[in-house]
Amino acid sequence: MKVLRFLLVAVVAAFTLAACDCGSAKCDKRAAKIVEEIRNPQSKNVLVICHRGDWRNFPENSIPAIESVIAMGADIVELDIALTKDSVLVLSHDRSIDRCTTGRGAVSDYTYEELQKFYLKTAHGIRCSLDLKMPTLREAMEVCKDRIVINIDKGYNHYDLVVAMAEELGMPEQVLIKGSGSLSDIRQKMGQFDSKLLFMPVISPSNASNKALMDEYLADSEPQLAYEICWNEYTPVVEDAMKRVIADGSKLWVNSLWNSLCGGLSDDVAWVTSAEEVYGKLVDMGATMIQTDRPEYLLEYLRSRGLHD
Repeated sequence: MKVLRFLLVAVVAAFTLAACDCGSAKCDKRAAKIVEEIRNPQSKNVLVICHRGDWRNFPENSIPAIESVIAMGADIVELDIALTKDSVLVLSHDRSIDRCTTGRGAVSDYTYEELQKFYLKTAHGIRCSLDLKMPTLREAMEVCKDRIVINIDKGYNHYDLVVAMAEELGMPEQVLIKGSGSLSDIRQKMGQFDSKLLFMPVISPSNASNKALMDEYLADSEPQLAYEICWNEYTPVVEDAMKRVIADGSKLWVNSLWNSLCGGLSDDVAWVTSAEEVYGKLVDMGATMIQTDRPEYLLEYLRSRGLHD
């Protein structure tokens, strides 16, 4: 066990050094260059978004999982947040700590200090030998600053706290928030803050109620940075929605996480069949932002096609 722990620590250290080996000047500009890509709908480069970090090798939403995807050269890391009993934002996808830590109960039932009694678990449900604890959003943002863009899932629920933290750390343009509310509601909420946080709507075109939502966004005088389009079957309605997004001057974000989000073109299918069979089709649809659970595999494919540095 001690040997395994030593090896894992060595791997994390190697990832950290590799991530910082971009040279301080280059590293300082990396996140800014990613934001430039997000703001450039004409670019054919495909941005890679890592779902909960590198959770196949480290506990999801952990600092080593973040360091790992930075070292890979990914562009955006998706992180989930929850609020503790004493109002500390921590990284946790679930409202409960049962699945991802050695503890039990709701995140909101514990103070941050109390949560530190528990250890993070791997995707296999066993305690990680690195003895990792649940990190705060602040810790994660400090690691990501200037190095990678952060998509904070559920960030809209705690928008005021996220804005304040991003502003304090001097990295508002590095933080992306998504939402499925109406444009008017989004603007009303975001308009209360003088912030440069990035925003992107989430649309499911096959959902009849989303048609009016999408029409509202597309009718706006300013195009959105990007749209996340979700679908469980690739129909003419979905195809039309994607074409409208691209024609409006926005980037197209798709999820290859599981079949219900991408009409069966998931990472697992790519792994079993071929990257071209899945990622190639997503790129052909016009996707220039792909969220994945297999960042190394996706990056390898995109680089082979000259679609990523």
